Amino acid sequence: MDLLNTLVDKGLRRETPTREEALAVLATSDDDLLDVVAAAGKVRRHWFGRRVKLNYLVNLKSGLCPEDCSYCSQRLGSKAEILKYTWLKPDQASAAAAAGVSGGAKRVCLVASGRGPTDRDVDRVSDTIKAIKEQNESVEVCACLGLLSDGQAERLREAGADAYNHNLNTSESTYGDITTTHTYADRVDTVNKAHAAGLSACTGLIAGMGESDEDLVDVVFSLRELDPDSVPVNFLIPMEGTPLAKEWHLTPQRCLRILAMTRFVCPDVEVRIAGGREVHLRTMQPLALHLANSIFLGDYLTSEGQAGHADLELIADAGFEVEGAGEVTLPEHRASVRDGGCGSHEGGGGCGSHDGADGDAGCGSHAGGGVCAPAPAATTPRPAEEPRTDLVAVRRRGAGTDLAPNA
Repeated sequence: MDLLNTLVDKGLRRETPTREEALAVLATSDDDLLDVVAAAGKVRRHWFGRRVKLNYLVNLKSGLCPEDCSYCSQRLGSKAEILKYTWLKPDQASAAAAAGVSGGAKRVCLVASGRGPTDRDVDRVSDTIKAIKEQNESVEVCACLGLLSDGQAERLREAGADAYNHNLNTSESTYGDITTTHTYADRVDTVNKAHAAGLSACTGLIAGMGESDEDLVDVVFSLRELDPDSVPVNFLIPMEGTPLAKEWHLTPQRCLRILAMTRFVCPDVEVRIAGGREVHLRTMQPLALHLANSIFLGDYLTSEGQAGHADLELIADAGFEVEGAGEVTLPEHRASVRDGGCGSHEGGGGCGSHDGADGDAGCGSHAGGGVCAPAPAATTPRPAEEPRTDLVAVRRRGAGTDLAPNA
C-alpha cells in the first residue's frame, strides 16, 4: 500500500506525515491491520530495536480531587469505590517504588491527585524522590502532580526528578467537553514549564471518550509540537461512578490503529501503552509491542492491571526484551539533548495522569509530503462495543494498603 510505504520512509527520516495521512491510518480496514502494524513496526524497531521499557506507578495520594475531569475515578463528585488516602510518607513511597524496580522497572512514576501541588507538596515529593534515589541511584523518577506554578518544576529537578508528566488527553476543540475546572492551555503551560526547567517532558492522550478520528489526529499533532520525549497512550477505563462509565467505543483493532498513527507522527519518541491496555487490547497486546516501546508494569492508579509476571511473559513470548537500567531509552540524537525519557499512567491523578483511561526538531522535522491516499471523510465516534466490565477491577493492593503490590 503506497500510504504505508510513504509513512515508513517518513518515519525513518523523522519527517512528519500530513494530517491526511494520519487520518488515513485510522481509516484503514481490519483487512489491512496487519500491514499497518508491520509498517509502523519497522519505524519502531529502527529507533528502539526490540527493547521494551518498564515503568511503575506509585499513587502518592488517591481520590478527593477538586477537578471535574469526566474520565477520572478520582474526580470531584466521583462515586467510584476507589481507594482514598492522603499523602504517603517518603519511606512508604520508596518501599512501593522498590517493588516495581525489583520487578524490572527502570522508571518510577510518582502521581498525586489534585489540581496541582502546593509548595509544601513539592517538599514532600522532593523528599520522596531523594529517598527513592538513595535506595536505587540509577532509577529514573517522573513526577505527575497536576498543574505547576512558577518555580516548582525547577525545585523538582533539583530534588532529582528526571521527568514530568502532564497529559493533554484530547483535542483542544473538545477539551471543554470533558473538563471545566481548568483549560487545555493550562495543561500546555505546565508541559512548557517542565521543559523549561530541564525536565524530560511526558505528555499523552486518552482514547475512547467518544472522540472522532479528527480529534485523535489533532491531539497527537499537538503533542508532537510540544516536543516531548514520551507520549503515553491511554485507553479509557470506563469505571462505574464516573460520567464516562458507559463509553465503550474501543476495539482491539482500533487501539492498534491509534498506536500506529501515534508512532508514525512521533517516530523517534518513546510511545507508551498506558492505562487500559488489558481492558481494550486484551489478547492483542503482543501486537501492540510492535508499535509502542514502553508499558507499565503491574497495576495503575486506581485500577488493577494484569499480574506483573504476565507482563514479563508477554514481552518475552512476543520476541522482545526488557530494557536494562544501563540502556538509554531515546535515540542518540534525542538522548544527547535530554537526560532521559518520561513516564505516565492511567487517567486520574494529578489532574493529568491516567487512570481515567482510568534541542532537535522533536518527533521529526516539519516537512510535509504528498498525500498517498484520499483524505477520509469526517468521522464520528464508532458504536460502542459490548462492555467488558469484567475486565475492570478497582485496585485494592499496593500503595495505600497493607497488601503486597503487583509487580
